[in-house]
Amino acid sequence: MVLASAASASLTGNVVDDVRQLFVYPFMVTAFRAGTIVAVLAGVIGWFMVLRKQSFAGHTLAVVGFPGAAGATLLGISALYGYFAFCVAAAIGIALLPSARGRGFSEENAITGTISAFFLACGFLFISLYKGFLEGVNSLLFGSFLGITNQQVVVLAVVAAVAVAAMALIGRPLLFASIDGDVAQARGVPVRSLGVAFLILLGLAAAEASQITGSLLVFALLVMPAATAQRITTRPTYGLIATVVIGVLVTWLGLAAAYYSPYPIGFWVTTFAFAAYVVTHVVSYLVPRGLVGRRASLAPSVGASGSASGLPTGVEQ
Repeated sequence: MVLASAASASLTGNVVDDVRQLFVYPFMVTAFRAGTIVAVLAGVIGWFMVLRKQSFAGHTLAVVGFPGAAGATLLGISALYGYFAFCVAAAIGIALLPSARGRGFSEENAITGTISAFFLACGFLFISLYKGFLEGVNSLLFGSFLGITNQQVVVLAVVAAVAVAAMALIGRPLLFASIDGDVAQARGVPVRSLGVAFLILLGLAAAEASQITGSLLVFALLVMPAATAQRITTRPTYGLIATVVIGVLVTWLGLAAAYYSPYPIGFWVTTFAFAAYVVTHVVSYLVPRGLVGRRASLAPSVGASGSASGLPTGVEQ
């Protein structure tokens, strides 16, 4: 019934009617609610992830969501819990890896890649062990707006609220530690603990984003809006707001495009997010050099001396 409704949808040429049609069916209303929640959390976490240069860790946690969902399906429970269980477990594993500074290679990246490969192999093992028809393989990998329940929306909302609240508590010291970890540690900021906490929150965000984009395209919401926003502004507050706004807009556009086309939502969200990123690059080349210089001068300056708030000069807002 739901599949037939989505398949029969077609554009009328009247913008008002086309938008109204998006909210005729309850499953689309639920999808918009879930997508908005996911976009907000992914935006907040994604901005810090890009700033901290931990995109590879985010990619690994996204991939880990696939075996988690497949394993949950094998056990006969909701894939939602598999997403969260595996993503958070992998985040804790990566976070607890010993530091490898000064060894000539990145041990963290090497072990992160190993974890990614191992869990991905587990996912295909779970699929092969599943004796029934695993209808949602494409959805697990590439996302779908069909089948999202009100119960899932509640779970997503609760997890997002907890994660955003945690980010509000650790946001300022985490920003300091992300810009200059050595200076932050010298001033008593618990850099290591903040890194562990952030990776766990990143695991939650990756698990949530997988509900909409699928495990393979989580980067559409975790990386692209944040990367786009950081090209627009270097101010943390404005950057976070811009990231969330961009993420919500590309999610809404992706849902609308997926509703009126046979292609998965993950493709559309990724396409719109990538388009926004390309536009910022084009604009940056067209903006006069004088304005570019002014924008660059707003970048946070990290010096030996900091402000009374514990953050380096230039990142007060």
